[in-house]
Amino acid sequence: MVGMIRSVRTSARRTAGAEPTPRRRSATARGLAQTAERVDRVVGWSRLWSPVGLAVLVGLRSQLRAYNLVDTGRPGARLPVGTPDEHRARSVDGTYNDLGEPRAGSAGSRFGRNVPLARTAPENADDICEPNPRLVSRRLLTRREFRPATTLNLLAAAWIQFEVHDWFNHAPQAGNPWRIRLPDGDDWPHDPMTFARTAVDPTGPDDQPPVFASTVSHWWDGSQIYGETADYAESIRTHDGGRIALDDVGLPPVETEALLDPNGQAANFWVGLALLHSLFLREHNAIANRLASAYPAMTDQQLYDTARLVNAASMAKIHTLDWTPAIIAHPTTVAAMRGNWFGLLGERMSGRIACFTDNELLSGIPGSATADNGVPFALTEEFVAVYRMHPLLPDTVAFRSGLDDRVVARHAMADLLAADVRRHLTSNTAADLLYSFGRAHPGELSLHNFPRSLQNLARPDGTPIDLATVDIMRVRERGVPRYNDFRRALRMAPVTTFRELTGDDATATELAEIYGDIERLDLMIGLYAEAKPPGFGFSDTAFRIFILMASRRLSCDRFFTSDFRPEVYTEVGMAWVRNSPMRSVLLRHHPILTPALRSVANPFAPWRSAAASREDRSP
Repeated sequence: MVGMIRSVRTSARRTAGAEPTPRRRSATARGLAQTAERVDRVVGWSRLWSPVGLAVLVGLRSQLRAYNLVDTGRPGARLPVGTPDEHRARSVDGTYNDLGEPRAGSAGSRFGRNVPLARTAPENADDICEPNPRLVSRRLLTRREFRPATTLNLLAAAWIQFEVHDWFNHAPQAGNPWRIRLPDGDDWPHDPMTFARTAVDPTGPDDQPPVFASTVSHWWDGSQIYGETADYAESIRTHDGGRIALDDVGLPPVETEALLDPNGQAANFWVGLALLHSLFLREHNAIANRLASAYPAMTDQQLYDTARLVNAASMAKIHTLDWTPAIIAHPTTVAAMRGNWFGLLGERMSGRIACFTDNELLSGIPGSATADNGVPFALTEEFVAVYRMHPLLPDTVAFRSGLDDRVVARHAMADLLAADVRRHLTSNTAADLLYSFGRAHPGELSLHNFPRSLQNLARPDGTPIDLATVDIMRVRERGVPRYNDFRRALRMAPVTTFRELTGDDATATELAEIYGDIERLDLMIGLYAEAKPPGFGFSDTAFRIFILMASRRLSCDRFFTSDFRPEVYTEVGMAWVRNSPMRSVLLRHHPILTPALRSVANPFAPWRSAAASREDRSP
């Protein structure tokens, strides 16, 4: 049976929890990767001619794959291995994507690590709350004035939360909450501020640092719209033609919400997320209808499973080729993301070359051999930490008319959350709301730009929370190293002074007043304070985790690699993925957006006024 598994293992499994030892590579590959790392340290990849910079990034990825993948094991009894014929579709909980390690990446599985386990031991009770996270929130994060990210639109902010909900979610611990004493002069209504700790996986080894489990599948499988449990996934289906039941606003019937995890996306839902849920639920039904027309013999289950495969692959492609190049718009990284999908030989050649080779560098990861570099797939706590991007959200959003760009209403973020989502989707067309988001800017990922509305956020039970304080404590409590130790673990040079970090005397003084010692600097604060490469929306330090994990999410997943083929997706499904960038998805369901999208190269860049676009085309 094992011999039938298509997944290709590139090296022997490491012992779960063991310190990472370098993956075996040829002397040439190892030498080139080490040279790339040295060049990056001396010059910096972003300063190099793009083809040379791309070669350096490939070398950095090789080093990260060799040294920065740590297996934390999987809880529960080992499942029997499977075969492709037994598991031709994605499962609800993510099991059997990896046929040889069926629990890898599944709901309930542990987060992996990108740093040695010895560096993930939690700090002692006195140190972990220092400096006071609420003080850090107020002094370093509070938005003084909105700093827009002018190269992006607000859909880009909604998109990353949409994707994050598909990748990970930690469970809260019952009892014994964090109790954060308030700094002098703080006007928070309760002292101490309390919020739940993260639940530790009780099946973790007693002689190693704590490990944590995800309540959702780690795979890029669209679970945020298809459901994280069998009950919910079943409840939203029509059982006719593979379609999903949608109401007038394009969401599953309201009664199905009772089956959602109250600590998951249900607690973090807002209008921006709802627009993307509605868009890609409609997209699923459009795919199912096209498949049914092309293959009338397919059953309801086959249509549903195939439409889900196609929809999830389209979302992964949009993230890789649309969203990521928008937020890291450096020529080298744009080429790198296209290389991940199409290979270094480019889109025109990838299909032809794939007939002769499955080398991911040449023909791209989709359709290549499945490779986990000797470590079963799991997203990592470090990956979670660098995706803390709440400054992207504004405090207010202007709703506009897509016909004449007129502002029809302004809403505070607090008025766009879960309880008000359906009201807004009923009183405004989805096209107008998408247009409004396309015209608005998100916030810049920097200090002093955390949304004030999220620093006093009412949870579903009415309890207020400062999300900035929580973000800081989440990184600390899960054993992610502080900023300089994080850099050392990635073989980057530590910063020696706050001035070196920021390049700004005033900001350096603020940081020194709060932290004193550069070694105590929080990872999240360091990532926001760090000078960014040209065209980047986030820091170079965070980018190191993306270099490793962005390609790994594809290369470990057989539905993007060995099973990304017509026999699994159908010819029609493969064509759909090939021809469905974000622009096409938006226009398929909302053709009225054509004038606004006509003049933008990337749908996650700011859209032009629809009225201005029409004037440009007038005789």
